[in-house]
Amino acid sequence: MLEVVSSQRVFSGRAFSLRVDQIRLKNGNVAQWEVLEHTGGVAVVPLDAEGYVLLVRQYRHSVGETLLELPAGTVKVGEDPAVCAGRELQEEIGMAAANLELLGEFFLAPGYSAELMKVYLATGLTPATLPQDFDEDIQVERIPFEDAVRLALNGGFRDSKSVAGLLLAAHKR
Repeated sequence: MLEVVSSQRVFSGRAFSLRVDQIRLKNGNVAQWEVLEHTGGVAVVPLDAEGYVLLVRQYRHSVGETLLELPAGTVKVGEDPAVCAGRELQEEIGMAAANLELLGEFFLAPGYSAELMKVYLATGLTPATLPQDFDEDIQVERIPFEDAVRLALNGGFRDSKSVAGLLLAAHKR
């Protein structure tokens, strides 16, 4: 473990905080590392009884593009990630899941972010809606699971959580 010489939170926002750490390296030099602090996230592979996956298409301002993605969201402080996954399904695709199975977890960008993403497989889907977040404009798309996996393998998804989530689900099946 490296020595933390100093640590200062320089920004706190709705979705994350930014911390700047001074770290003493093994060779004695001190380096500055910026760390994006995050409460964690969930992504969900919602698979219906006919073998279709329900995806969301939404604009992502940080990259200036509309992306096709798995439903996903940020875990609230102290919230069970499975509860967050269920809420996001209702908000983003208007469905509840009878079964939520954890497929895996991974850090999204460990070079600068502490965000841990948990991926769930959701089955036994039934209609159940919650209002979308005020800043979301989401269109739901339903495509065959095998087609979604092909898209994940061939560059059809531009976000890592969707690629990883679909491949984890394909491995599980």
